[in-house]
Amino acid sequence: MVARLPSLNGLKAFECAARHMSFTKAAEELNVTQTAISHQIRRLEEELGVSLFLRLKDGLALTEDGQAYWPGIRSAFHELRHSTQALSESRHNSVLTINTLVSVASKWLLPRLPSFQQAFPAIDVRISASTELVDFRRGGIDAAIRYGRGDWKGLRAHFLMSDEIFPVCSPALAKTLSTPADLANHTLLQVSGVTASDWGTWRRAAGQSPQLADGSRLTFDLAMMAVQAAVDGQGVCIGRSTYVDDDLRAGRLVVPFDLRLKDELGFYLVTPHETAQAKKIVAFRTWLLAQASAGKAFV
Repeated sequence: MVARLPSLNGLKAFECAARHMSFTKAAEELNVTQTAISHQIRRLEEELGVSLFLRLKDGLALTEDGQAYWPGIRSAFHELRHSTQALSESRHNSVLTINTLVSVASKWLLPRLPSFQQAFPAIDVRISASTELVDFRRGGIDAAIRYGRGDWKGLRAHFLMSDEIFPVCSPALAKTLSTPADLANHTLLQVSGVTASDWGTWRRAAGQSPQLADGSRLTFDLAMMAVQAAVDGQGVCIGRSTYVDDDLRAGRLVVPFDLRLKDELGFYLVTPHETAQAKKIVAFRTWLLAQASAGKAFV
């Protein structure tokens, strides 16, 4: 005798709550209220005749029955997602949407994309540039290039490269720089946000005094703006190899000093686990890793 399946909504609520171990996060993912999740799971427990969760003061825990039930339900929903993705991929295989930082897109990715399009002409690449972490489930994003330590929960991360940090300037301005101490006579260009401390870090490594920070400086929201200001001769930019490599190769910028610092963080290509092996994503990942390797970490 085949057992009657319980409520699909209840199973979906249980799978999501058990995966997050949180009714609140399950409600956010399923776009319903926390009360609705609680009611759906309660009805599921009544249908099954067992308790699945222990409602504790400091969170949730699976009961013994819940622990026994969870692996099969998790596997079933994984297969559902995989089959749905495969169907969607077969219908929309030509569209690949990549999210990344504006400066990474403009200064590194876009100049290299023609080689990917030449190798995979059937894939329509779309670039979404932003400074915020994207929601893959709601944002329609296939993959993203992120900066950090590679430990984003629920995502598969492939290390691409890390930055080097060093000053850059126009060739004309470089003629006025003999030692790092000469920077006190020039406008320092920098980027706000997570890289705002780059000048201080490099100055300390170069043995410079803190007083250098009191000189003229310009701060930009986007690295591409700071780099362009350096190209235009407006000052000396604390560069990152990600953003200045092509301008160095073209001779628009030069490196006035030998000291380069290795950044402990890096760039990663991240994708949801359930879609990481989609053909278009595998194609892009393979190409991107090759580009990163050929560029020696954007240097």
